[in-house]
Amino acid sequence: MISAGAQRYRRLTFSTALRHLVLVVFMLVILVPLAWVLLLSIKSIPDAYRPGFWPQHFDFSHYTYAITNIPTLARNMLNSVLVTTGTVVITTVCAVLGGYALVHLAMPGRALVLGMLVASMFFPTRVTSLIAIFEIQRGLGLINTTAGLILPYVTLNLALSVFIMRGIFEQISHELVDAARIDGAGAWRTLLTILLPLTRNGIVVVIIVNFVTAWGEYLLAITLTNDQEVRTLPVVLASAFGGMGAWAWPRIAAVYVMAIAPGLAAFTLTQRWYMRGLQEGALKY
Repeated sequence: MISAGAQRYRRLTFSTALRHLVLVVFMLVILVPLAWVLLLSIKSIPDAYRPGFWPQHFDFSHYTYAITNIPTLARNMLNSVLVTTGTVVITTVCAVLGGYALVHLAMPGRALVLGMLVASMFFPTRVTSLIAIFEIQRGLGLINTTAGLILPYVTLNLALSVFIMRGIFEQISHELVDAARIDGAGAWRTLLTILLPLTRNGIVVVIIVNFVTAWGEYLLAITLTNDQEVRTLPVVLASAFGGMGAWAWPRIAAVYVMAIAPGLAAFTLTQRWYMRGLQEGALKY
């Protein structure tokens, strides 16, 4: 007869194994396509059209081919870096200030602002506001400029970023803020010296979310730019596939690897703080 302790141990072991199995399945769903693209980018062209996952002959010349046959590739990657950096910095600063004001400052009309932010998240803004965004950009003289992409990117990501930071600030005790005010700290000093260190993991979450969104954005980038030199990397990747002639699959894969490598590297470097921000709300009690 199996004791109650043994049954409990067996139950726990089965549930743990099931959780790990689910995690492994999801991990494979994400990693196998990435591994396939990476291996495809270093396969010889004959290998790419044969069945098989592992290349029989390694060929690294596809990266050189992509750089040679897309003269603006380095400029396009720099454009993506500049647009993404500007979007992340501006959106993060605005989100921190907005979340702080909505939680820890006596702001009139707070409910109205929250309602408008919530309402804006229920619409596919990139689609429904595309014509309006184009007209505003044209009125500002920002059509076909790389820097002009930053403004709409910030606008479209701001509501979600403010909500993330609002949730982070809500987990910080109001008594802590009140104590700082009693000690003579103003609103800016309270934010910079007391609250920001407690919200650093949440700020990393906002940075990663905006980085991924801005780096991979395609619809606005192709709508608001015309010249190849001012476009970002996702637009060039799509044009390499369909508008620059019949490229072989390994060469397309090489461009794709170059496009996703910065995002993967950024997430790898910051994933520890990102997971803490998601799981702990940037504050341990």
